Amino acid sequence: MAKLTGSRAVVIGAGGAGNMGQVICRRLADDGATVLVAGRNQAPISELAAEIGGVAATCDITSREDVGALLSQTRDKLGGCDIAINATGKAIGTPTPDITEQEIDELSALHIKGVYNFIQTFGTYMAENGGGSIVQISSATTVCPVENNAIYMATKGGGDQLVKAFALELGPHGVKVNSVAPGFTETPMTSPYLQVPGLRNAFEARYPLGRIGTSEDVANGVIWLSEKDSFITGEVLNISGGLPLRGNPIGKEFEVAAHEATAE
Repeated sequence: MAKLTGSRAVVIGAGGAGNMGQVICRRLADDGATVLVAGRNQAPISELAAEIGGVAATCDITSREDVGALLSQTRDKLGGCDIAINATGKAIGTPTPDITEQEIDELSALHIKGVYNFIQTFGTYMAENGGGSIVQISSATTVCPVENNAIYMATKGGGDQLVKAFALELGPHGVKVNSVAPGFTETPMTSPYLQVPGLRNAFEARYPLGRIGTSEDVANGVIWLSEKDSFITGEVLNISGGLPLRGNPIGKEFEVAAHEATAE
């Protein structure tokens, strides 16, 4: 029997075709969970929900009212919630001196306010109903800086601190709260970057395991943390092929890799 059989899970951030949230939804369903697929756009989440035998609900994580409504729908449609996954996120590759106030506000709302809304809402419910597991998708850039991503790194790091705070306070009520931190991962969001000559080579040279990650790698970690017998909380699990041992490439390395790629 699959370890998640009988579990009820909600995943927010699953609206992009083939994105990390969608891969996590499919893996949860494959492992026996009933899944509520959430995102901002109705069509893609409804399509995925039909594919995996789940249900769908729209939600903007930056709105506390929306997140409260998502919990209500999870209770109504699934009968409760044992696992809650936040796979929302956005990167803005703006050089640090050029970051706008609008970009700061947008990423702060998504990666800090949104994280707070989600964990507070679902964590409080779980604490009152026998416990559960919450997993936040973070980023290895919080410990391995990469150029032109200052606000992304800062706000993702803020989300990790919220994870630790909630883990400390909700743990006595049986609620586990963790982050998973992927390195550079092959997803639809990163696909345009991977078309840049030499970029893949520059990153792969930094990974002791010799390749960049996949959404399936991340889903493996999410499932592990979501299992009932997982004795882990308040942690940031790096799923990055050993990237923190070497760190992300810097500008000069990209230039060298690009030159080598175009010379081949």
